[in-house]
Amino acid sequence: MEVRAKKALGQHFLTDLSIAQRIADALTVEEGSVLPALEVGPGMGVLTQYLLQRPEVDLRMVEIDTESVDYLLVHFPQVNGRLIEADFLKLRLERFFDGQFAVIGNFPYNISSQIFFKILEYKEQVPQVVCMIQKEVAERIAEKPGTKTYGILSVLLQAWYDIEYLFTVGEGAFNPPPKVKSAVIRLVRNTRTELGCDEAMFKTVVKTGFNQRRKTLRNSLKPLIRAKADREGWSEEQLAEFIADPVFELRPERLGVEDFISLALKLS
Repeated sequence: MEVRAKKALGQHFLTDLSIAQRIADALTVEEGSVLPALEVGPGMGVLTQYLLQRPEVDLRMVEIDTESVDYLLVHFPQVNGRLIEADFLKLRLERFFDGQFAVIGNFPYNISSQIFFKILEYKEQVPQVVCMIQKEVAERIAEKPGTKTYGILSVLLQAWYDIEYLFTVGEGAFNPPPKVKSAVIRLVRNTRTELGCDEAMFKTVVKTGFNQRRKTLRNSLKPLIRAKADREGWSEEQLAEFIADPVFELRPERLGVEDFISLALKLS
């Protein structure tokens, strides 16, 4: 029995067992403790089998593909009761985890960004993420300010996580082979407990700035600047003084997390 990879689900099944072992081993657990973990998209269990061998990992899995669910239940009977048949993006994770839990998996390429946004919703419960994604996305997430690769996900994830690019995986490690290289990264929750600004405004500033990334922030953030001026009842002279701040001359990729926090405070 084999599971047919479905393009609509972005499935590329990992077949290289040594890579699967390395991904499973990349999940760090404090000595003497047990770490609840959720594997996203286990497929045919190539990674799952190595996670199940780690007694310090209390594993659950979430799989949307009925064919994969049937395969897992036949070939790995120990997953019975641990396997959630559902769409991870729609899952209320607090129904399955009371406290903290790690997230691990070979993420479907077509929804990897959405998975990270979902993880950010649960950042207080998710201390660690180990995942395989497209190399380009991995580089973007781990990138530092000042490059064209740096973007929305870089800022939003780096605000809450320390990100480590672990290793690159070639196309031949999968069936069917993807058209691009993949990479494994690890995200570990940093010590930040709050941003020091309104979180919704922070996200809005980051997204608005990068949505027109070729423009300076003076132009890309114009709607937010105008809204601030209207709220405060500024004169044209006061508005001109506000946008004379040198930060508005920059493009968004020049700003780090702390800079975006300052900008969110400025525009609140």
